[in-house]
Order: sequence, then structure tokens, then C-alpha cells
Amino acid sequence: MPAPTTFRAIAEQAAEHGGSVIRAARSRSDLAHEATDKGLPGDYVTAIDLESERAVTSVLASLSPGVPILAEESGRTAELGDRYWVVDPLDGTTNFVHRFPIVGVSVALVDNGAPVAGAVHAPYLGETYGAERGEGAWLTRTGASPERLHVSGREPGRAVVGTGFPFRHPARLPRYLRAFGQALERFEDLRRPGAASLDLSWAAAGVFDGFFELSLAPWDVAAGGLLVIEAGGRVTDWHGGQDWLEGDILAGSPEIHGELLAIADLSG
Repeated sequence: MPAPTTFRAIAEQAAEHGGSVIRAARSRSDLAHEATDKGLPGDYVTAIDLESERAVTSVLASLSPGVPILAEESGRTAELGDRYWVVDPLDGTTNFVHRFPIVGVSVALVDNGAPVAGAVHAPYLGETYGAERGEGAWLTRTGASPERLHVSGREPGRAVVGTGFPFRHPARLPRYLRAFGQALERFEDLRRPGAASLDLSWAAAGVFDGFFELSLAPWDVAAGGLLVIEAGGRVTDWHGGQDWLEGDILAGSPEIHGELLAIADLSG
């Protein structure tokens, strides 16, 4: 395999390397699927999270030496500065523990507070989503050529929108439930697969028409948010600003994002 020449290619290779660890775990008979509670309800880590993280960060360290890494399980490798990688080695750990195959590996390069390159790999689906600022968003399926992604053009009444519940932060449930109710009234339907990086990738691909959630982390949204932007969509926080890396995110096609922003305003 030739050496990657772009940050998008580095992110894709790193995410796929982590994904190979996750795929291999499917047939393991040891304690790979047993989880340790990280201190919040539903917040788990497994041996495979840690193995995948080591695999991802080894690729990043080799292909972009000197760029710090912020990873979900191990924290940061050095002072982050203006440019750093952010890594979720196994997005959807609860799904993984329950052997529900909707899990992802998310890798993004953040520069001056915004993601500029990234990838989300779905190891059990054979899909890799990648983007670089100004270069579009792309999907590569195993054995196929990359295809360019575009957000959907469906109207709100026919839209299917992804979401996630802020179950780790019960104090935020009242606002979320108000938004949830408004979304059920405005859109055709909602989906909750349980891996935000993939939800955002599917919004970029037009599979979903949008996505909304509260209280995520940068590693959950950095790569997926960039994918939506590069696919022609809009991404903001719940106030319409650009602080969505902090974890309160609205994303989708321009029309659906506008509906989500109105819903967020009514739920506040």
C-alpha cells in the first residue's frame, strides 16, 4: 500500500487499522466483549477499545510524527496546541458489548479549533467515510472506488433524522425530550443507532437527513461533522454557533438544519 499523501488518507488508514482490531474481536472467545464502567451510567470501556486506540495512534504517530493526539481512552499525548488529532477508537462501545454491529472508528485532524480532515470507518459494514476541508466528502466500500457524498434534498415532512439520548447527563433530559417531541412532529421519523460518528456519516451520505444530540465529546463529532459540511450540509451547536466540537450538535442538509435550529430554540 502506498504511503498516504493527504491528511484524509492518513485518517482513513488509521481508522481502518483500528477497525481491523474490532473485526478480529468478533471471533474471540476471551473477555474482549466484557466492559468496565468508566464512572457514568452507560459509559464503558473494553479491552478492544484500548487495542483499537493503540492501533490508531501507532499509525498517526508514524505517518504524522510530532502532531499531538487526543484520544478518548488515553487522553492527550502532549500539549495540544493549534493542530492535533482527535480519536474515538470504538464509537458505540455499548453496541459492541451487546454484539450489535453498528460501531465506528473516528479520526479527525483539528486545526485552530475546527476539523480539517477526518475519517469514520465502520468495520462490520466495510465502509470508510473520509473528508478534507475544501475537497468534498467520500465513501469507500470494500473493493470499490470512492464515491462522492451529498446531503439529501428531502423536505422536512419526509425526513428521517438521527439522534442520541443524553443518558449520561440526566439533568439535560428535559431539554432533549422537548426537542425530541418537536422533531417527531416535524419529521417523518427518527433513528437512534447508538454511534454518533456513523449517524453523522449517514447524514453526509443522505441516508439520514440530519442529526441532533447533546453532551457528546469532540472525538464523537469531529470527523462526522466535517463530513456533513463537505457534503454540502450545515453543522452548528444548539445556538447556531460554531462550538459544536464541545458536543451539542445540529447537523444536516441546509433545510433540515434550519428545522433543527428552530426546534433547539423552542426547547431551550
